[in-house]
Amino acid sequence: MNSLFGSRKSLVGALAPVAMVAAVSFAATSAQAAINEAAVQNYATQMKQAANSKNVSKVSNLVADEALISLSRRGRTTSLDKAAYLKLLQDSWSKSSNYSYDISISNVVITGEQAKADVKTVETWVKDGQQRTMSTTSRATLKSDNNNAVLLRAVSQVTIE
Repeated sequence: MNSLFGSRKSLVGALAPVAMVAAVSFAATSAQAAINEAAVQNYATQMKQAANSKNVSKVSNLVADEALISLSRRGRTTSLDKAAYLKLLQDSWSKSSNYSYDISISNVVITGEQAKADVKTVETWVKDGQQRTMSTTSRATLKSDNNNAVLLRAVSQVTIE
């Protein structure tokens, strides 16, 4: 320590500005990252509108860049990052008609900068002349991004009828 900064006093002098910047950055991040139940419910409203209009750009804005979505069906699990999730949506939308999406959120628990919630989605569509319904039950984690809730993580159980 003494060889790098010459003395303990110069070490303290060198680290003081760094500590101050870190403290200011933490305070700004905490204030900026506040999330509440209204933001979580607004996320559901926006996601429903974006999905029903098949607007991948709007859906993209509701999913964090670092999002991870885990889907399980019949004992098999796959994990998707944001890009893979958006591609799956686009591919599904392009191969079906009469698409409809509904979402409900319950059991919201706010913990600091994140919210955890139970999310239920029901999607219906017609493919090859047959009506299909996919129900998804998830435990999701949302975070605040520019005062909007965005999806960060989801662990989902999928059922297709």
